Amino acid sequence: MEKGHLEDLPSYNSAIRPWPLRNRRGPRRIIRFLAPLCLLFFGYYTYLISQNTAHPTNNLSITKLQEQHASCAELRRVPTGPVGPRSFSGRWVNGTKPVLIRNATVWTGEPAPGTSEEDARRGIGYSWTPSDVLLDRGLIVQVAEHISASSLPEGTVTYDAKGRQLTAGIVDMHSHAGLGGFASLGDDTNELSGDITPYVKSIDGFNPLAPELQWIKAGGVTTSLILPGSGNNMGGEAFVLKLASGKASGRAEISQQDMFADPSPARWRYMKMACGENPKNVYGKIGKGPFSRLGEAWEFRHAFDEARKYVEAQNDWCAAADRVGAENMADYLPSELQWESLAAALRGQVRVNTHCYTVPDLEAFVRHTNEFKFRVYAFHHAHQTYLVPEVLKRAYGGTPAAALFADNMYYKVEAYTASEKAGKILYDEGIQPVYVSDNPVLNSRHVVFEAAKAYSYGLPYHIALAGVTSKPAELLGLGESLGKVKEGFDADIVVWDSDPLSIAATPVQVWIDGAPQFEKPVELKKSLSKPTKPDTILQEDLTRKENGNVIFTGLTRDFLSANDIETTARGKVNVVVANGAISCVGTCDDEVKTFTANKQPIIELHNGHLTPTFTAIGSALGLVEIDAEKATQDGPYSEDSFARAIDGLGFGGKQLSTVFEHGGTRAISAPSTGSINAKGISVGFLTDGITSLGNGSVWQEEVALHYPLTQSSKSPSISSALGKLRTKLLQASKPLKKKDQKEVDPFSEESYLRQVVAGKLPLVLSIHKADTIASVIRMKKEVETASSKAELTSSKSKSKKLRIVILGGAESYLVADELAAANVSVILAPLLPYAQSWDQRRTLPGAPLTHGSAIDLLLDAGVLVAIGVGEVWETRNLNLMAGWAWRNGEGRLSEKKALDLVGKNIYDMLDLKAPSAKTDWAVWDGSPLDIGSRLRGIGSAGRTTIWI
Repeated sequence: MEKGHLEDLPSYNSAIRPWPLRNRRGPRRIIRFLAPLCLLFFGYYTYLISQNTAHPTNNLSITKLQEQHASCAELRRVPTGPVGPRSFSGRWVNGTKPVLIRNATVWTGEPAPGTSEEDARRGIGYSWTPSDVLLDRGLIVQVAEHISASSLPEGTVTYDAKGRQLTAGIVDMHSHAGLGGFASLGDDTNELSGDITPYVKSIDGFNPLAPELQWIKAGGVTTSLILPGSGNNMGGEAFVLKLASGKASGRAEISQQDMFADPSPARWRYMKMACGENPKNVYGKIGKGPFSRLGEAWEFRHAFDEARKYVEAQNDWCAAADRVGAENMADYLPSELQWESLAAALRGQVRVNTHCYTVPDLEAFVRHTNEFKFRVYAFHHAHQTYLVPEVLKRAYGGTPAAALFADNMYYKVEAYTASEKAGKILYDEGIQPVYVSDNPVLNSRHVVFEAAKAYSYGLPYHIALAGVTSKPAELLGLGESLGKVKEGFDADIVVWDSDPLSIAATPVQVWIDGAPQFEKPVELKKSLSKPTKPDTILQEDLTRKENGNVIFTGLTRDFLSANDIETTARGKVNVVVANGAISCVGTCDDEVKTFTANKQPIIELHNGHLTPTFTAIGSALGLVEIDAEKATQDGPYSEDSFARAIDGLGFGGKQLSTVFEHGGTRAISAPSTGSINAKGISVGFLTDGITSLGNGSVWQEEVALHYPLTQSSKSPSISSALGKLRTKLLQASKPLKKKDQKEVDPFSEESYLRQVVAGKLPLVLSIHKADTIASVIRMKKEVETASSKAELTSSKSKSKKLRIVILGGAESYLVADELAAANVSVILAPLLPYAQSWDQRRTLPGAPLTHGSAIDLLLDAGVLVAIGVGEVWETRNLNLMAGWAWRNGEGRLSEKKALDLVGKNIYDMLDLKAPSAKTDWAVWDGSPLDIGSRLRGIGSAGRTTIWI
């Protein structure tokens, strides 16, 4: 039935009124009945809450919701390192005795108060200052010219630095130490199950008992950022650790946690990422992807986007919980363990460090930082950063630093455009360079050597030293506790036997958290040297020119003459070069007049040194241009093949040019994979050669016969390889019948083995292991005996001795006397080995850990020794390696004998004619055996190159 009038419809108000009750007594009875029930229910509900029971409506734990709401504060927190005044370090171990270091020459790491920013940038205000340093409670308590004995804490131990240089502990912000097994036995550097693994942590694979930690510390390194590897685009979290573990290092226990540089739970976090070839080569080759840089960019963006969504979901939850209370939330705080670490990076709680070489990689990653609003603190390896400083300056949150090697480059395409001047160029552009090891790529023990070379290549002295102390500390968020010798900073201190940026600088003691790290450190017998006076002339670029006529004036040392002549007493000494050859050394008045009249170049030297040129041996120089690119190589040798290096020799690459520009005019290379392991006939050639045809570029077509005797997964057993070689040599010692002599191929392995047995050709064996060397010495005697018997049978005269040379020789010192007795020579390649393989596990590290190194014991035994290299890039440092042997040899070598290690000795042991001193020479400004020298002229086979 339809309603006739609108007023008959119920109103909105009537819809919410209580139904009419029949009488007024009913409601009162209901209220009296329900009231106690409500009170009872309220009490029971309160009891349930107190007993942590579930929420009645959504079944969530109130306690858990409240805990998660409290964690919102942690999600919003920005970490800080130790800051402000501290009465003790959080790492201090009670019972560590206070230490007063007296009579030190201190580099504080910052300019004098009042120094303007402009002056500080130029190095003005920085200085080495005579000071005492007091360490207590894990901190640097006082730095003053004289600290009174009456003010010292009870039980203070006094250490006399004897005027030596003192710095803060070295900080290496790119290391994998403790992740790879000792002597390559196992490896936990990369988690390769997936390309995006930001959730794994390097600390979970770190071994606090790793022997390498002690060796690294012996180089003054007190703190390292232990990174996952670069096999993934996102490799995982990293940790800053101090290299002290166990009671011997002043710690209370052996543990990973005890090594955290910042023990605070609120410490900074760190993450390793990587761009470019490494992830592509790992995942692209197995079909998982990324296959290209395009795919890598997607992997990055997808992962960052997932993390951003996660951050937004958590932020929304926390904001809602703030508004309505945690107990009223309908769900828990979003939690995805996979994205927690990366989300923290987007929140600014993680300091991202990224392995990126090339312009495309750098620019793509800069775009990622701006799209997802996170900061990258340093690009590592970063060989092309010097080309694109403006790209780096566009990065979100601040310009990243560049974590570099000084001159380890050209080893893959990404590193082929690198420059030794990168550090200087970057600093001039306002970008901070720091220097790292990438241990075990470089031995972390010598990371300060990278800074020293960077100074030599033009980086200002104070910036080079900051690049391994204060600057990496700042990039790690620990700039108020590490990297400077300053009151209130952690008591991580190194006392050096010479300026840390000089050649072969060695710690005499290291303190971490105020505890000495070496109970009885070995001190080398070095006279006290003054700190380096920074030479700004190193920052000036030189231009290379070809010129057959030149005069160098200002010569102070002549190492080409029969004797090591000091020329300073003879007045101004000149070196006259005419038509590519040295024509006069002395006052040379007539020549100077002629050159002046003809306007020929005259180069003024500040501290001129005339030396022989260097010869590189041990690497595949000339056979390998880019180590990681097969297209640029002669190719790996086969176990069953035999080759002559001259047939694969190539000229004109960057590697050869770089060696030449560092004083190496000659090289000897054998067919190899790029390491010391070689098989076949080596060739001697000029590093500035043109082709292998008859133009003088090849000075010895056949130098020696090479065989590898190092252990690796791809090589046969040492016993079988040595047995096979013995059999070949014994067979070669048997005289050939006349009818067979014509049938022997002169270029066959058999022919060369016969030359070896006859003493006409040296036998070079790549060996590190002392036991293998011992077996070779025994084999030598066996073959010589058999050869002697064969000669007697054939009525021939006196038998020949095998001329054997050991290449590698990490453990050769263990059989030094036997090597000398057997007249076996050793080419140490490299000079400063470390236990990268089982064959090298007994490497002798030298001071402050041991008395002497391999070269010292070999020289003491009378072994003829030379210095070679294990990798192609090392050939540019031949002079510095010779300088290292001289400086730390405690008088075993004169400077001239040290130069022979990379020249004359090689020719003597291989029975080769050394180059002429008139046509092969080098002129340096400064000693080539020291940091800071510069090549100004070089002669090679009658051709002259100068730098002006």
